This record gives sequence, C-alpha cells and structure tokens, in this order.
Amino acid sequence: MIRKSFISGLGYNLPKKIMKNEELSNYMDTSDEWISERSGIKERRVVDRLEKSGVGPAELSIPAVENALNMASLNKEDIDLIIFSTAMPDYFLPGSGCLLQEKMGFPLIGALDIRVQCAGFIYGLSVADQFIKSGTYNNVLLVCSEVQSTTIDYSNRGRDVAVLFGDGAGAVVVSATSESKGILSHHLHSEGKYAKELWIETPSAQMYPRLTNELVEEGRHHLKMNGREVFKQAVKRFPEVILECLEHNNLAPNDIDLFLPHQANIRINNMVQQKLGLTDDQVFNNIHKYGNTTSATIPILLAEAHEIGRIKDGDIILMAAFGSGFTWGASLVRW
Repeated sequence: MIRKSFISGLGYNLPKKIMKNEELSNYMDTSDEWISERSGIKERRVVDRLEKSGVGPAELSIPAVENALNMASLNKEDIDLIIFSTAMPDYFLPGSGCLLQEKMGFPLIGALDIRVQCAGFIYGLSVADQFIKSGTYNNVLLVCSEVQSTTIDYSNRGRDVAVLFGDGAGAVVVSATSESKGILSHHLHSEGKYAKELWIETPSAQMYPRLTNELVEEGRHHLKMNGREVFKQAVKRFPEVILECLEHNNLAPNDIDLFLPHQANIRINNMVQQKLGLTDDQVFNNIHKYGNTTSATIPILLAEAHEIGRIKDGDIILMAAFGSGFTWGASLVRW
C-alpha cells in the first residue's frame, strides 16, 4: 500500500476593513485607474492599525484554521504538527506557529515556522507532504498568514509597494491517504543573487544597532521592491517550473483542470496563461479583491475556488508561486 498525502481541509480569513484604490489616493499620488491597469487590483483587506491590542498573523489565522479543521472533520488533538508560513511574523522570535499553538490550545506538538515569502505555501506544502509520506505524521496543519499593512510605507516614497499588498490568512490540513487522489509532486527553486530586489533591509543582524532613528527616517525598515526585475523574472520562472512539474507527471497544459497562480500582479498571470496556452476556464484569480497577500494568496485562492464550486473530485490542480529571494515553485494535486 502506497502512502500518499491529500488536502483534507481548507479555510481562509480576511480582515473586515476594505481599503479601496481611491483611499490610497489620499496618501500618495495614485488613482484607481493607475493601480488597476498596472496590477488588476481594485481593493485589498487590511487590519485595523489603530486597535490597541493589535492583530498579528497568528491571531488573523485562527478562523482559517477552524474552517480547515471543520472541513477535514478533525479536532485540534488530531493534528500532529503545525507549519506556519509568514513573511511578517508577530515577533522576530518566537515563531508565530508557537503563538498559534497557545492561542488555539493545540496539544504540545511541534510548531515550525518557514520564511519563504510569496512561495511559502508551495514550500510549506512540500514539507507537510514529506512528513505524511514518510509515515512520521498523519495530519499536518499548514498555515499561511500575513499582516503586511503595518510595515507598508503609505506615501509617495513607498507607492509601488503600497498599492499591491494586503493582509489575509489561509490554512490547509494535509492528511494521509491510500487512495489515488492527493499530492503528486513539488518543484522548488531559488536564486539568491536577487535577494535585494525584494527585501526589508532593517532591522538586521548585520547592523549594530539594528534600528536607529536615522534608518527609520530613511524608510529602510519598509518593504522595498524593484518591480521591473520582479516582473521580468516572474514571467520567466513561472512557465519554466510549471512545465517542469507537468513533464515530471507526464502531463501537458491542456490536462490542467485549474491553475491557481500566486496573486502578485494580474499582468504576470495573464502572460503566464498566454505562454502556456491555458483557457480562462483553466485559471482562477482573485487579486482584484485582495491584492497580494504573499504566502496566503494560494491557500485563500484554493479555499475560495472550492467554495464556489470551481474544484471537483478528480481534478488536476496546479499551483505555482514566485517571490522574494528569489524563490519559486510549483505543486500538482489530484483532488
């Protein structure tokens, strides 16, 4: 009997506050037309930054986790491991996975944080898959949660980043199965020479002191992005890793029932769709509603696609992401 893993539960959660493109024009020189044409984004969700208690990625993910557990018909006691992906952790340490374990009252199981930014779901799914296939665990919780609005520079200086990103959380339960359905393969890559094209420079262990008034005044604690280079590399690496994934499984683009791409920019996704010759029925996007929620984009997309009936049993689902590092990857699943 071959032991495989499959996604048994899905869930997502978004902050209630909607920030439309028009609101951003109050803080910087931009417009709804300018943002929509360049990214496909009309609005994004953000946490209430004025809340005294604050909402970090661990807190934001709780409803997503609850929904994923309910769909999988599992209790917290059934989960063997927590994998938590976030580019913006609650603290430098400890990890947000440990905070989630305490907040939700999970047993004293392992909690592992990963930092692969936009490719976090693909990398996290590959780790969960290996723990299941090896027989080490039966049920792994993978959480991708991002609170980015609290680090965004909402000014002309940070405009190119501010218009893209939003907050959100997605969660999946990965479980063992002996059926033909399940995760088929993962394909992971990185190229560190581009590390500074999409990064947050400080606070950094390379600096002493790690943060000063001067660094803050210069905005070096905000997310910075070379948009042209990110776009150029994304439209190159996406098709490469997707074709690698399909060839490994002896499949062609027309065998894909649904392609779920990372939601960074609709122009990137449209170019990838065109290069692969995919029809509109084969692709699902929701960037117009939520913007780029970094590692949470694909689990949110997956849960929403399932929720509205875009996924049925036996479907071949392709997921791919590209982001900071640069890191990129693809996963293929038979639903």
